[in-house]
Amino acid sequence: MGKNNTTILIVAMVLTAAMIMEEAKSYPICNTDTNDLQKCSPAVTGNSPPAPGPDCCAVAKSADLECLCPYLSLSGIDPSKIKSVLASCGVGNPSCLSW
Repeated sequence: MGKNNTTILIVAMVLTAAMIMEEAKSYPICNTDTNDLQKCSPAVTGNSPPAPGPDCCAVAKSADLECLCPYLSLSGIDPSKIKSVLASCGVGNPSCLSW
């Protein structure tokens, strides 16, 4: 695994852990921070996730989604759930979710 792929994998693991932990330390990334990303966690987890709330949509609208692409693809989150959140929030899909 190349150095860039290793770095992306490590950051993705940190992001995933931060989204799971309730009192996670916040890390700035892609025009947002890891604690803000956690606001969307309920909308992308489980079999029938609820619609995203206003706080999640604010994060989706302000985050640099193209920058987040490598982390989204390595996060283990179902891409269709991410696309559903973005659509509900009126945000276009980044290139990594264009299918």
